[in-house]
Amino acid sequence: MISVSDALAAVLKLGSPVDVELVPLIDADGRVLAQDVAATRDQPPFSASAMDGYAISTVDVAAGDTFTVIGEAAAGHRFDGKIDDGQAVRIFTGAPLPIGAQRIIIQEDVTRAGSSIMLRENIDKGHHIRPSGGDFKVGDLLTAPRRLGPSDVALLASMNVAQVPVRRRPVVAIIATGDELVSPGETPRDDQIIASNSLGLAAMFRRAGAQTRLLPIAKDTASSLEMDLSLAEGADLLVTIGGASVGDHDIVAKVAGTMGLERDFYKVAMRPGKPLMAGRIGKMAMIGLPGNPVSSMVCGELFIRPLLDHFLGLPAGPRARISLPLAQPLDANSQREHYMRAIIEDGAVRAFDRQDSSLLTVLAQANALIVRPPNDPARAAGERTEVIAL
Repeated sequence: MISVSDALAAVLKLGSPVDVELVPLIDADGRVLAQDVAATRDQPPFSASAMDGYAISTVDVAAGDTFTVIGEAAAGHRFDGKIDDGQAVRIFTGAPLPIGAQRIIIQEDVTRAGSSIMLRENIDKGHHIRPSGGDFKVGDLLTAPRRLGPSDVALLASMNVAQVPVRRRPVVAIIATGDELVSPGETPRDDQIIASNSLGLAAMFRRAGAQTRLLPIAKDTASSLEMDLSLAEGADLLVTIGGASVGDHDIVAKVAGTMGLERDFYKVAMRPGKPLMAGRIGKMAMIGLPGNPVSSMVCGELFIRPLLDHFLGLPAGPRARISLPLAQPLDANSQREHYMRAIIEDGAVRAFDRQDSSLLTVLAQANALIVRPPNDPARAAGERTEVIAL
């Protein structure tokens, strides 16, 4: 067996950043920016009013000062004249600042009678002007790599960027194996179960930025598995679920070996997830996950999500950890690194009593994994422990 850190290092060597493609800005949310993008204009492109009020040509004013209103400026409708001393232009938020304007007097500080305004007592001291280029200027960069979110999309739009260079979505082919499995919606025999791992992993990988191909369930025969492996051709990553152990019906390594698998490792000193296999088959990276549902999902979090980050050109490495106090004590750990399903509540973390790797109900309630190093001694409530937030 190898350590979790050595296994992750080996997994990350299986991939490299995928190609770059241009997508319309409307489709850029959630994608990974592959190249720096420069603003094509200043924002705002002109000095503008930050408030509804009146633009005047001086900054020094006092209560009782009067001004003659000579026009109006609204967003998208500039006032074309020039403001001189004693004059004002009615102006609205976002409107271009008229020539000669030095300050905006907010409308709450003004009494208006016809075309004349008079300033009230206790005038707001702000000038309420947004300077040209105050947000960004032509040539300012949104830097890569970064996973784009809604605020990034809004920024790119204001930079007048309509096409965005992003990493294409890495393609992950997923094969669940085992005679005991049927797809959701089918009627299982009394000795069969519903295939859940493949659907959960596909959802995880899509959230991480991948495109998934869910292939037919492979039966425990060489011919069935060979057919599925051939269908995976063209994917960046092949993920098999189950069949990677050493039982009589665990044939993934053997069949993949006949099709060119170059295996890097098998078995990791962890729980859940010990029977983990990784290597390359042709041009594809290949990871064989354990069949137990919690084991496969935990291994997906720890190994495949970092690999997908690597495919997408993002910084890739161990999942980020935080330190939290234990809400309840923990028994001593064994010689394998343990990832305990847990829940963070009120600033502390509590491991679930049941840690069996078949319990999806526990995983569904968990929002964290407590990381127990090998041979970690018993821990008391209040002691701090490392945690991966889910």
